[in-house]
Amino acid sequence: MAAEPPPYMRVADDLRRRIAAGEWSVGERLPSRAQLAAAYGVGTNVLQKAQERLIIEGLLEGRAGSGTYVRTPRERLRMVRSRHRERRGDSPFRANMREQGRRGSWESHSEARVPAPEGIARRLAVEPGDPCVRTTYEFLADGQPVQLSESWEPMAITGDTPVVLPELGPMAGMGVVERMRSLGIVVETAVEVPRPGRATQAQANLLGISLGELVTQIERTYYDTDGRPVETADIVIPDVRWEIAYEIPVEGPEG
Repeated sequence: MAAEPPPYMRVADDLRRRIAAGEWSVGERLPSRAQLAAAYGVGTNVLQKAQERLIIEGLLEGRAGSGTYVRTPRERLRMVRSRHRERRGDSPFRANMREQGRRGSWESHSEARVPAPEGIARRLAVEPGDPCVRTTYEFLADGQPVQLSESWEPMAITGDTPVVLPELGPMAGMGVVERMRSLGIVVETAVEVPRPGRATQAQANLLGISLGELVTQIERTYYDTDGRPVETADIVIPDVRWEIAYEIPVEGPEG
């Protein structure tokens, strides 16, 4: 016999049903937590947990000192991940936003000679503690944050070159593929591992979402023609705003 769902889940399911049925319209404030708790015959802590779940799902929003409201649905756009975007002589992100009719830009901060943590060292096939360039990015569409990234590059590859810092020098802002090409390194493969996650407080603050909201976390690593990792990054994309689609080329029959 299946276990009964916890009380907060039953309350969340019923609140979700009532919102879908239009009992409360978009922008309308729900009854107080105490009133709803009494109506459901549960404690206020159970009601709070149910509402927090619906806030994470994007159905409700809490307003400090005011109450809980039905949230205005956000447009969810498609972000296409494609190897073709790496061949356009431009930032893949900027190309993606341009196809959405939006202006893509970003803010970044780089640090050189950062010792590689163990997990990053494993992904880059270097020794833990080897010096790397670490760059954090906040990507914007029409000035609004849409994506975060933390990138690592081994200084053994770029350390004595004009492109050691991704956002400075002659290839600033051109992306990993173009910068590596300027050094005679051909990036042949990008491996991406997407995973679901929940926004940390720092991520939520930067992306303008709530703590614990669903995000897609992508672990991406670029490899050159010798199979050597040249860059690895952790990308965070808010699920409420973007769905991720992968464009996979299909080889035609050999002639």
